[in-house]
Amino acid sequence: MKVYKHIDEFQKLETAVVTIGTFDGVHLGHRKIISRLVEEARRVNGESVILTFFPHPRMILHPEDQSLKLISTIEEKRELIEQLGVDHLIVTPFTRDFSNLSPDNYIKQILVDKIGTKKIIIGYDHHFGKDRAGDFAKLQECAPLFGFSVEEITEEDIHDVAVSSTKVRQALTMGDVTTAQDFLGYPFHLTGLVIRGDQIGRTIGFPTANLFLEETYKLIPADGIYAVMVEEYPVSKGLLKGMGYIGTRPTLNGMSRNIEINIFDFDKDIYGQNIRVHFLYFLRGDMKFHSLQKLTDQISQDKLAVMDLLR
Repeated sequence: MKVYKHIDEFQKLETAVVTIGTFDGVHLGHRKIISRLVEEARRVNGESVILTFFPHPRMILHPEDQSLKLISTIEEKRELIEQLGVDHLIVTPFTRDFSNLSPDNYIKQILVDKIGTKKIIIGYDHHFGKDRAGDFAKLQECAPLFGFSVEEITEEDIHDVAVSSTKVRQALTMGDVTTAQDFLGYPFHLTGLVIRGDQIGRTIGFPTANLFLEETYKLIPADGIYAVMVEEYPVSKGLLKGMGYIGTRPTLNGMSRNIEINIFDFDKDIYGQNIRVHFLYFLRGDMKFHSLQKLTDQISQDKLAVMDLLR
């Protein structure tokens, strides 16, 4: 898959089959669209193109709202899309100027003149252009003028719920990683650098890898204990079972929010290395204990419960 950091880097194609969107999380609804995109591009001997944006449009249009956290970093999104067999991924900067393009100019200047769109495949609720005024009807109206066709993909339902990035985020903020996995089609994960902590976990028999996330916009699930699988990144040497903790360590009067991973039966020095943590089950919320011994006893019980879940 070829990746472009700006649409100006892209060379117009003869037969481009295109879809557009933020595709945060690349969930099952997105995958339905992308699978159709790849299938259609192959059918017409064309090339599949995804046009996505970074930063997320809400970050530019509503900078005062710091609440939006994303399911996937831009690199994670690239990996997920590449796995689906897409030919071209354009990650173009989303700016206010871009947001002010009228739907008609968006179609002509971006889809037709820059990409060479012969067919566009979009999700059922896709909007584009200034004030999000462009939609499926506008694309249908312009299609004969510019010689492309349009196809709309219906929503994907899981447990009778329409899958959306918003619903995935809501599940994760409640710690419901199993529902998030149902919507995503894969376990939610965090990827980060292992840094040194204060070594307290080691003194009580549960050494942890402290995870540092470079991307501050990445969504972190609710505080608590999780059953996880861990792998080295970017070159995996296999999945390892573990127990994940997210929280402020109230028993130790902690102030900052930490992500700590106890990898079972593992004693390799991985400080300064990147790991990827897959969140499979939520065990319990964060709690304050009256002593370090009570905390240790609870962690021992947690480990048994996690091992049972990961059997």
